[in-house]
Amino acid sequence: EAFDESADAEATPRGHPPDGGSLSVVSVDMCQQVNKPNHFTTAYDIQNLVVRRGLEFVMRISFNRPFAQGDDFQVEFLIGSNPSPSKGTQVVVTFGTRHGGPWSGRILETSGETLMLGITPTADAVVGKFRTYVAVMVGGGLQRTKRDPSTDLYLLFNAWCPEDAVFVPNEGERREYVLNDTGVIYQGSVGAVSHRNWMYGQFERGILDACIHILDASRMPIYNRGNIIKLVRKGSAMLNSQDDNGVLVGNWSEDFSMGTPPTSWTGSVKILLQFVNTGVPICFAQCWVFAGVFNTFLRCLGIPARVITNFSSAHDNTGNLKTDLIFKPDGTPDKRHTRDSIWNYHCWNEVFMARPDLPPGLAGWQVVDATPQETSDGHFRCGPASVSAIKEGLLCHPFDCGFVFAEVNSDVVFLKRDRYGTLTPFRVDKTHIGQAIYTKAVGSPAPMDITYTYKYPEDDSRTMARAEEYGCERDHSDSEKYLRHDVCPSSLHPSLQCHLGQDVNLAVDFQNQGESPQSVQAHLSGSVVFYTGITASQFKDQSFSVTVTPYQSEPRQQSPESPEYMPHLGAQLCLHFIVTGQADDQSVSAIKVVNLQTPSLIMTVSGTPQVQQRMYVTVSFTNPFNFPLNNVHVAMEGPGLMSDRTRNYSVINPQSSFSWTEEFIPRLDGTRCLVAQLNSSNLSQVTLATSSVHITGF
Repeated sequence: EAFDESADAEATPRGHPPDGGSLSVVSVDMCQQVNKPNHFTTAYDIQNLVVRRGLEFVMRISFNRPFAQGDDFQVEFLIGSNPSPSKGTQVVVTFGTRHGGPWSGRILETSGETLMLGITPTADAVVGKFRTYVAVMVGGGLQRTKRDPSTDLYLLFNAWCPEDAVFVPNEGERREYVLNDTGVIYQGSVGAVSHRNWMYGQFERGILDACIHILDASRMPIYNRGNIIKLVRKGSAMLNSQDDNGVLVGNWSEDFSMGTPPTSWTGSVKILLQFVNTGVPICFAQCWVFAGVFNTFLRCLGIPARVITNFSSAHDNTGNLKTDLIFKPDGTPDKRHTRDSIWNYHCWNEVFMARPDLPPGLAGWQVVDATPQETSDGHFRCGPASVSAIKEGLLCHPFDCGFVFAEVNSDVVFLKRDRYGTLTPFRVDKTHIGQAIYTKAVGSPAPMDITYTYKYPEDDSRTMARAEEYGCERDHSDSEKYLRHDVCPSSLHPSLQCHLGQDVNLAVDFQNQGESPQSVQAHLSGSVVFYTGITASQFKDQSFSVTVTPYQSEPRQQSPESPEYMPHLGAQLCLHFIVTGQADDQSVSAIKVVNLQTPSLIMTVSGTPQVQQRMYVTVSFTNPFNFPLNNVHVAMEGPGLMSDRTRNYSVINPQSSFSWTEEFIPRLDGTRCLVAQLNSSNLSQVTLATSSVHITGF
């Protein structure tokens, strides 16, 4: 860094020094014990001082003699290889009456040769790692301290500072969205919500440097790194490997042989450290992995962030706000011609921030999404899109509001394709998409339903009307003229708990609201699906007929057996059933997703739950299946407790067990979380276990 070399050169004194010889610096103390608790940065496992902008921190400087009236010095903070005062990358802090840079400084205390200084970075300062120098005015020239890496300073965004663009007024929310290093990501489907614990680990050793490395790798100009809008937009692009060699490679196939299956990750730490150490994008991720790692990146830099799950999320490939599902003349799904898809769920992130670039009322939570789906201004990224703007249908505002609006608000149009290729709509479902939007509640592992922040109740049409003013297309085909409602669309009820390896108990209800009996020619299709709604393989294809008496409902039991679906599972534990039927000139249809429950991994924790005391965690498992599990991989980790540990077993036979104990020494106090996961080559994502332990301080 060219600037440093010149900065480190000794300046020769000119003129006469004050009595007692020229002033020089003996030592610089960054006062970590005082600053870190005040700035809520004690948890960072790092040698250097970490502080938040807009809030004063203290430094202690010792000189070679007591400070005298004519003495003059300044503290300089430099970032990047070409620091410049005009770009905010070279900051000079002065004391007394002399005018300095934008950061303010004051002398808090003078004690012999030692000065205690208070320095307050501006609330919009550049975020990153600064080098610190003290420069003394000697005979008209500046004499700088030599480069000392121990005085380097990390400056973060500050959710506690009202002037910072990421200010959060509520203390409980600040602790959740900035300081919580573990979380819960919701998965599954509406009516069968599952969850996965995710270890964010934003304070673990090497993670803060990794996040700054990602910004460096993105070639984002350092002077833009105090701008929250530019920074999260760049982060959204850099967390996926598309077009910029970013952190994670997405893979929605069944072949993960060239990397780690997305279901095997338990947290972000291993991924970020591996990316920094190898410089190569990490294989593989799906949406919850992108969202989990992006959340770590954001919280690590001090940005309030949370992971969101949208259930029945539309992926609108055709760019209108309709999700078109196409069926053949016999009522079976026409997969070849269906371009759009409905994901069982999709995860993204929200960041809390001011939006000075938008009209009033559109600040607060903003959607950012690192999963590569569509390009935005030429790169695979999404956001920040104001949640309030999405709710109000104000799709004209940057960034990517229309795309997110479609994910939560599309109409599902069921179309029948005749042999000439002509499409005729036979049903429009205005409520299927965005059925529920969840995030982890503040201070609790329970889900919080935030659907109302994205949309008004479904019967409120003003949002859609406004969205159409901004160029959004909707379906206005009068589907009523294609449908009489004598036979209600069938409803599908799987048994609530369906365990992996067991038969599925499926009840189909047909209701006849007319006055004459109806004969329905029905068809049940069962597939293993990716959570993206794309079919991995079909295992059930069965036609049956049912007669429904007037004003009655007719239940029909269907029980797909485990040998039918088990060979098709792979990494997917999700079954998709669709019933279609024809009664005279009417079509009926119903869709149901069944998530298979996995066996449990048992985790026990023992020892003295205190910082720096030895503790033990034991993970045990019994194979409940009637087939062996091959190439079993078990992993566990816990931020502030223990780093990632793994163990492999070549085979676990039916009804066989293993037990694995690891020792660890807690680094941080408070309620901490441990997570363990088991995968095998013939059944990916077999099981997950978590344990919560309260660690006391010294």
